[in-house]
Amino acid sequence: MQDNRKSLAQNFLTSSHLAASMLNESSIGLNDIVYEIGPGSGMLTKELVKKSKKVIAIEKDHNLYTGLKQKFDCCHNLIIFNTDFLKFKIKEPYYKIFANLPFNLTAAVIRKIIALANPPIEAYLILQKEAAEKFMGVPKSTQFSVLVKPWFQLKIIRYFRNTDFYPVPNVDVVMLHLEKRMPALILPKDIPLYEKFVKCGFGAWRKNLKSNLGNIFSYTQWKRLARELGFPIHAIPSELCFRQWLGLFEFFRKYIYKF
Repeated sequence: MQDNRKSLAQNFLTSSHLAASMLNESSIGLNDIVYEIGPGSGMLTKELVKKSKKVIAIEKDHNLYTGLKQKFDCCHNLIIFNTDFLKFKIKEPYYKIFANLPFNLTAAVIRKIIALANPPIEAYLILQKEAAEKFMGVPKSTQFSVLVKPWFQLKIIRYFRNTDFYPVPNVDVVMLHLEKRMPALILPKDIPLYEKFVKCGFGAWRKNLKSNLGNIFSYTQWKRLARELGFPIHAIPSELCFRQWLGLFEFFRKYIYKF
């Protein structure tokens, strides 16, 4: 068990009071269906079943799964699956996610969440602070942050002490809140175009964005956009905030791209 936790970079909560506090500060209520990814020993699960209509816990480790089945044998609003979330199909159209993620699976899990045809209304994710900031585009934009922000708002809502977990992590840990935008900032028909545009812009991230998008915008257009959106004419991709990226795309979609 110890070796498997280590291989998954998994760190469990040490306090039931902390688990309860986290749930009390969330929007999860008695009408919600909640997916819990990596329930481990069930400390968060115990609080989730009190607060939610139904909890669907997904635990990859068989020994932990067996322990959860025994511990929650009489709990009627909990379903536990012994499987990998990355291979699991979510059927509910309206649900939320709560997860204490193994650090080395964070990126894969979040990419799956945002790519789902029926993504969650909200997700509460415990993960490494450095990873959370990259997903948010803090202090500088990343390709991931620019690609996800038309559909989700991202915000760190809690900072943990290292001693809140065992084994004690040697990195800073936070809770990242993802909230689905309704409506999204990009129309469904424009999704492939937006993704291609952003990836083109970040294609050579050490070069300035003007060079990366040189085949799209004229020099006159680029000077005008830099002035109106408020970024340096020779800015590199990470120096533009999401609002500026969105402004570039809207100009491209409206005035340059030919349907």
